[in-house]
Amino acid sequence: MASTYLTRTPTTENINKLTLSCWVKRGSISNNSQRIFSNPSSEYLFHRFETNDQFRFTIVVDGSETTLRTNRVFRDTSAWYHIVVRWDTTQATEADRIKLWINGVQETSFNLATYPALNSSSDMFNSGTAFEIGRYSTGNNEYFDGSMSHLHCCSGYAYDASAFGQFDANGVWTINTSPSVTYGTNGFFILKDGNSVTDQSGNGNNFTVGGGTLTNTEDCPSNVFATANPLQQNSTILTFTNGNNTVAEPSGNSVNWTTRWGMSTLAFSSGKFYAEAKISDIGSQQLYPIGIVRDEDIPGINSSVGTNGYGLYINDGRIIGFGNDIQTGLGSFSTNDIIGLALDADNRTFQYYKNGSTLGSQVTNITAGTYFFTSSAYANHGVQFNFGNGYFGTTAVASAGTNASGIGIFEYDVPTGYTALSTKGLNL
Repeated sequence: MASTYLTRTPTTENINKLTLSCWVKRGSISNNSQRIFSNPSSEYLFHRFETNDQFRFTIVVDGSETTLRTNRVFRDTSAWYHIVVRWDTTQATEADRIKLWINGVQETSFNLATYPALNSSSDMFNSGTAFEIGRYSTGNNEYFDGSMSHLHCCSGYAYDASAFGQFDANGVWTINTSPSVTYGTNGFFILKDGNSVTDQSGNGNNFTVGGGTLTNTEDCPSNVFATANPLQQNSTILTFTNGNNTVAEPSGNSVNWTTRWGMSTLAFSSGKFYAEAKISDIGSQQLYPIGIVRDEDIPGINSSVGTNGYGLYINDGRIIGFGNDIQTGLGSFSTNDIIGLALDADNRTFQYYKNGSTLGSQVTNITAGTYFFTSSAYANHGVQFNFGNGYFGTTAVASAGTNASGIGIFEYDVPTGYTALSTKGLNL
């Protein structure tokens, strides 16, 4: 949603209770503030990650700003965060009038905490001002970068996080897809099980896409998919967009013989996993669109992943392992080619594919270990990953292949017994 936002004009309503619940997965971090909910009326509210990755909720009540801003920061781009804010000025205890939960646990340590007066109310919903999701409309900025799911707003009603989720037997906070709550006049429930902005609360408070492209994804709170990891790379030049599934080195950079490389957010030491990489910019030097590297072999800041793992030279058609040729003469590649990689960590083999056809022979007897998918290049390049989300960038796969595990959507048929690298895939 990096340039995407949703909008709806509410009816005028003065309230003293409000609940906001949402699941979000961050993309870029530590840059600009990023808004989730935003209503820039005279008695405004906003709900965002700050530039330093703290979370902040602010609401104006009777002309006075009240705020909770966390001490801790939220920088895990591999995880979904469930954020619940309960605002209830009828509570006798001041600190109970605004409460915040992250993944089912109430936040109690704040960098800033100011509370509303007892029984005060706010006309934050105003028919003259649009309620927006994903940006700050007045400044046309603070766009949210990442994914969102199951957004609830209950106007005039106050609920704890337990209304929207629960801990499973392993102590993991999980989603309640159909909570029993009352939504109130301006309340809504959108982005349920997909990218629909049609209100599921029964109120008919539908949103519209005000700008950008609202892309569906298989990645969701109940099945977290791997993405490229902006926190595990050896370059500040690389850009990560589209939920960190598109990785590029902007044009104009000079050739640097220290390769740029990055890793997937998830890794595995057993099982059979498949992923695809579409080449959007072949660059001016060698490119490994997708490969694998063991956890203990992740290269240092000035080292090449090609000498520490297994990758594919796109220029001259070589499969290499730890800097040595494994196979040669596999042909060249072009922009828009899709390279698939199937790794069997149980039997320690991997197989490359080009546009759905096997590329070379299966590589056997690789070293056992915990493996990440990786990508690397020497100069300007761009790769769009599909770890099972069903998209390259913002474009859906042209014709989904078969996947026997039923997890993830790929362009080409997934080899029998293989699956997507996701939390469900890891637990097959």
